[in-house]
Amino acid sequence: MEVGRGRDYELVGGRLAPDPGLTPDPPITMTNMLKAPEPSPPSPASPLWRFYRSPIGKKVVSGVTGLGLAIFVLVHMLGNLLLFAGSEAYNSYAHHLENWGVLLYAIEAVLVGAVLFHGAVGLEIFVGRLRARPQGYRQYQSVGGSSYQSFSSRTMILTGTVLAVFLIVHLWTFKFGTYYPAQLNGEPARDLARLVVEVFQKLPYTLGYSVVLLLLGLHLRHGLWSGLQSLGTLHSGIRPIAYGLSAILAAAIALGFVILPWAIYWGVVPDTGAASPLAVIATDT
Repeated sequence: MEVGRGRDYELVGGRLAPDPGLTPDPPITMTNMLKAPEPSPPSPASPLWRFYRSPIGKKVVSGVTGLGLAIFVLVHMLGNLLLFAGSEAYNSYAHHLENWGVLLYAIEAVLVGAVLFHGAVGLEIFVGRLRARPQGYRQYQSVGGSSYQSFSSRTMILTGTVLAVFLIVHLWTFKFGTYYPAQLNGEPARDLARLVVEVFQKLPYTLGYSVVLLLLGLHLRHGLWSGLQSLGTLHSGIRPIAYGLSAILAAAIALGFVILPWAIYWGVVPDTGAASPLAVIATDT
């Protein structure tokens, strides 16, 4: 018996023949030679990505970004009210922010990212709900306990879309608007107060601004308490209190934004150096 090709052979009639007691080798064919390797199983997604793709994860992301933007809106509103103290106080505040340099650009980039992320997640949640129930409810009714469904909660996607468009117009009007030079303590600065006064002395812009900022209050009415709820910070005992306080804070923010344009329009804001419509009417008469 001899060995060949990894199997046993024996000499039969002067010729090598396979040992009949052994299993023959499988035939070598082109199909076997060209057979593609088995694909490797896909690598599992990271835990962070799986959390984001979950319904709870989307609500948490929406809550965190929404509350962060709400804090910015509150600070921005308080800064606007400085114009009641005079144009110098308002311009000093704006100039102080400009002197932050790179830090200011970084904060603005984070805010833009938060707006885009918040909007994208909100839209994804809205589309997911439409797919789950293409036909809306004819009537909303509480089932077992108090319901926090409201007009503001059912119009979040609408008010959010309006606010997104308004944000572009607002930045174009003020941040990238006319640059009026001024002097503050001997340093060159921007007279932003003059631009604000000029814009809000136009009735169409003041009316449109007021409507949009009231929609902001409506958006915050639901967004504030819903964000806290998404983060799991509200239990049943304090949920009604948080719901009520959210409504009060949302109304205060909206009122704080709306009161300034009308004060400018009617000439209530002091030391602006611009004539109000009331002053023009009094001069003409």
